Amino acid sequence: MKWFRRQEKHDEAEELEAIEVDEAARAAEEATDEAAEVEPEVLEEADVEPEEAFEEEGDQETASWFARLKKGLTKSRENIVGKISTLLTMHGKIDDELWDEIEAILIQADLGIHSTTRVIDSVRDSVERERISDAEEVMGLLKSELTRILKTEAPQTLDHTAERRIYLIVGVNGAGKTTTIAKLARSFAKEGQSVLLGAADTFRAAAVEQLDVWAKRMGVDIVKHERGADPAAVVYDAIHAASARRIDVLLIDTAGRLHTYVNLMEELKKIKRIAEREKGDADLQTLLVIDATTGQNGIAQARLFNEALDVDGIVLTKLDGTAKGGIILAIHDELAIPIRYVGVGEGMDDLKDFNADEFIEALIGS
Repeated sequence: MKWFRRQEKHDEAEELEAIEVDEAARAAEEATDEAAEVEPEVLEEADVEPEEAFEEEGDQETASWFARLKKGLTKSRENIVGKISTLLTMHGKIDDELWDEIEAILIQADLGIHSTTRVIDSVRDSVERERISDAEEVMGLLKSELTRILKTEAPQTLDHTAERRIYLIVGVNGAGKTTTIAKLARSFAKEGQSVLLGAADTFRAAAVEQLDVWAKRMGVDIVKHERGADPAAVVYDAIHAASARRIDVLLIDTAGRLHTYVNLMEELKKIKRIAEREKGDADLQTLLVIDATTGQNGIAQARLFNEALDVDGIVLTKLDGTAKGGIILAIHDELAIPIRYVGVGEGMDDLKDFNADEFIEALIGS
């Protein structure tokens, strides 16, 4: 049975646009509600303990980043490339039914309707223009189109040339913010840069203590207040401490849930206003951490955080835990927010700068 017909698909996309704001808000509320169900005194559920991460370090050094990335994308590769390759081999000819089946596979992999439509239309146009008749040649065109989407409209790496940098790390609880901060801190420290942590998540139980443990394990300083303190005050003190000590990189942890979603966004807006006002000559970047396993909810989160904070980039974690790696294209294509870092494991070296060519090669291959 065919999944979509062209006119039905475009009609459905228009209907989704009319209600996507409400759905996004509800999805973000659900994501934070789920995170709140963790026992109060338990460390953030999605974060790995410092001891576990450092134990994995030795094994990581023997494998290249590309090898780890390719291994981490195994589920997504089987879900997308494996299914499409089998389809192309079995189908043989290029017709409407083939496009419908490819479309279904991409949507199931969380590319979303809009991104999938764009990919299919572009590849289909190329097939018609170049008069391609062999179905197996479609995979090469698909690879080129996915790479093109990921490389357009925004730079893929942050500007590391600024003398002093401040990274405001945001996202819902459970996405892996604290572990991401630890991994970034380790990466910058290994490059010889001085690092300071700011514990501005004063709402979640044990959040400050957790970040403090990471700081001690990595030998970096931390600015912290008591639980329940004003997060903006922590940010203010952290920025001035970094400035006084001429710290290269300041990484600020933030809350992922308050009593309501509205309260969370207002608190984060306040924090960013303080950071903008006090940053001096430092470069300020807002990075949103998203758990790749949340699928379309992740896109909803990105949309809402971006509307409130003007996000500079996405840190996409846990790609190794999902078969729906298409979310990375949907976020970039639909929201025009660049992917800055990707994570494919719990080890300290399993978070790296995002590279579109490298990612597509690991996902699809030659």
